[in-house]
Amino acid sequence: MRILGISAFYHDSAACVVEDGKIISAAQEERFTRKKHDFSFPKNAINFCLQNSGITAKDLDFVAFYDKPFIKFERILMTYLAFAPLGIKSFITSMPLWIKQRVWMKEFIKKELGYDDKIIFPEHHESHAASAFFPSPFQEAAFITVDGVGEWATTSCGVGKDNKIEIFKELHFPHSLGLLYSAFTYYTGFKVNSGEYKVMGLAPYGEPKYKDLMLTELMDLKEDGSFKMNMKYFNYCAGLTMTNRRFDKLFGGPPRKPESELTQREMDLARSVQDVTEEVMVRMGRNIYKETGQKKLCLAGGVALNCVANGRILREGPFVDIWIQPSAGDAGGALGAALFVWYQYLENKRVADGEKDFQLGSYLGPEFRNGDISGYLKNNNIPYVELGDEEIPEKIADLINDQKVIGWFQGRMEFGPRALGSRSIVGDARSSKMQEIMNLKIKFRESFRPFAPSVIEEKAPDYFEIDRESPYMLLTAMVRKEIRRKMTKEEEKLFGIDKLNVVRSSIPAITHIDYSARLQTVNKKDNHLYHRMISKFDEKYGCPVIINTSFNVRGEPIVCTPHDAYLCFMRTDMDYLIIGNFLLDKRDQKSLDKDIDWRKKFELD
Repeated sequence: MRILGISAFYHDSAACVVEDGKIISAAQEERFTRKKHDFSFPKNAINFCLQNSGITAKDLDFVAFYDKPFIKFERILMTYLAFAPLGIKSFITSMPLWIKQRVWMKEFIKKELGYDDKIIFPEHHESHAASAFFPSPFQEAAFITVDGVGEWATTSCGVGKDNKIEIFKELHFPHSLGLLYSAFTYYTGFKVNSGEYKVMGLAPYGEPKYKDLMLTELMDLKEDGSFKMNMKYFNYCAGLTMTNRRFDKLFGGPPRKPESELTQREMDLARSVQDVTEEVMVRMGRNIYKETGQKKLCLAGGVALNCVANGRILREGPFVDIWIQPSAGDAGGALGAALFVWYQYLENKRVADGEKDFQLGSYLGPEFRNGDISGYLKNNNIPYVELGDEEIPEKIADLINDQKVIGWFQGRMEFGPRALGSRSIVGDARSSKMQEIMNLKIKFRESFRPFAPSVIEEKAPDYFEIDRESPYMLLTAMVRKEIRRKMTKEEEKLFGIDKLNVVRSSIPAITHIDYSARLQTVNKKDNHLYHRMISKFDEKYGCPVIINTSFNVRGEPIVCTPHDAYLCFMRTDMDYLIIGNFLLDKRDQKSLDKDIDWRKKFELD
């Protein structure tokens, strides 16, 4: 039985195919259209998923769409009515598309696919909950889903057991932890639904000076993690911005202009909203544990991408283990919807072993074989050297040791926002200069942003304070004290960005200023070649940790095809590209003919 899952029309559209309960393929539409967070109907992602299974839409048994458009439309109408005449401009902008297309989703999907069978519409947070629990390694677990908003729900809590999920309680719009975080993303000058992770990365530079103000003026937070927001400070119900003038007055000025200089104020705001978010999540976790008695927890929804909050829940308990959907945002809703149909709607049996999840490392996207890649290289007269399978790990390990920056393009593309060793840029974590080099010359992004490490799973506890795997880069852990460097008195006095260039450990390029790291543990089974390469680096140079950042530049979706990878390689100061078995040296390459100004093509995020 084949089920196509679809998410679309908010942000991060995606598709997946589930066959007899097994996840076969999944991909975000942005990877094909090269438009970051593309919200359009994911026809390219759907085509890939169908072709990867060798089927057409007529071979599908079910299609699952990740939310209920009629209820979402109701929420939008009710909100406009509640705030009328405020919001009339926004109302006029959004209504034609809803009336002509989105409320008639069933007919639209059938027409687009050429499909005329059953379509199932789980609720938005049911899809998130299904994406959190069903692929997890747990037979039963509590779950929490937190995002901006679905239909009405912004947060849900419940229990997954065997082949069922049951939501016990919800928080409803406009009271939303995701929208609170997005409000500060907007206010600190970053792009909403895109720059939230920058706020998280900026937080360690600041002090929580505004935390108490947020908890007294912006929200009424209860002990169980539920809350109500004081909507007099927010504009997102009726306006085209997140916050209003009362918000500006409360925090001492207007929003920071995008791309302007970051000040200590933005850092303190980021730290404060991060602390509030963690406090809410920890309280929710304690409460659902108390109410359900479940020992394990699953997380999904866009807020579950906040790996700092996830790490705090894991460290402070009371859960013995947690599992987070790697594609926790709306893209993962496509996967959740399809699995919801297989397990909950069709009542198929589910057996989990308590150890291995069903996400397959999240390597669920397109793959390009050596024949495809060599054909591309030859057709475009691109110089390369072909390596044998056994040569790749040692050659790349040597290049990393030589302080080179390498594009790593291997195997199936990752599903979710993190690069996990299929579409990655790698470098030497021991280098004190590599963070600055890769931020400014390779990624063209803000200098304050930290890089993440990939570490072979068996040696992760030697370098980080963690006692379990973290294969999806969704947990932070502290760098072990034994490899930290003690700050001098002068260094301890530094503030803000000045802290950035201080070497803090034997792996400074991935050690954030608070000694944390957003780590990926790499195991042999899920990504054998990547594991071999890092193991070789450890064997020859005594370090099982490397830098792993996504293979893209600022504003660009992660590369999908060999062509995408080559363009990104040529447009940056990367030194080498290993793509399949083919190694490209930048010094051998000719400049791109008639290249466009890619910085205008990819809108800054």
